[in-house]
Amino acid sequence: MGPRPRGDRATQLRRAPRAAASLAEQARRIAGTRPTAAAVLAAAVAARTYALNHQPEQARQALTDADALMERLPEGERSDTWLTYGEQKHHVHLSHAFTTLGDTLRARESQQRALELSAPTSTMTRTLLYIDGAACAHHDGDSEEACRRTVAALTALPVDYRTGPVRRRALDLYEAIPAQHHREHAVRELRDVLAA
Repeated sequence: MGPRPRGDRATQLRRAPRAAASLAEQARRIAGTRPTAAAVLAAAVAARTYALNHQPEQARQALTDADALMERLPEGERSDTWLTYGEQKHHVHLSHAFTTLGDTLRARESQQRALELSAPTSTMTRTLLYIDGAACAHHDGDSEEACRRTVAALTALPVDYRTGPVRRRALDLYEAIPAQHHREHAVRELRDVLAA
């Protein structure tokens, strides 16, 4: 048995994507359809939440909307601040959405572009992108490589940083691997890193 949430926490984690999709859709309605940083972000986050909620049609429509809004976004709203929405942020969101959908070609394109645009000091963002890349390897049939890459990404981080979204994404990968493979060395190593 691997590292899994227990009790009420497990129930909360199962409900989280549904609640997030509802909130993201509300945010999209509030942000409107004009090309603003808020509208692009709301569409991109909605795409991710729909993908996590196993709603691929809605996820792909939100991705199409996010790309269309991004193309029309005024230059003044494309810088890298808390109140704007730059290309790097866009590709980070697309990476996760496409990875979750299993569209590994588009996911890898976004991962590569996001990494090109991310500062070497953006440790958490880069780690999330590396784990997305590992998840693409799993989607493409190489779970052993996926585990090795995820272990490498996690162990490159200080222990205190292996929490929140980084841990969740790595745990999602572990849980996606069929139980009959959990005795394999690379999968056990990922389990042990997650349990540490």
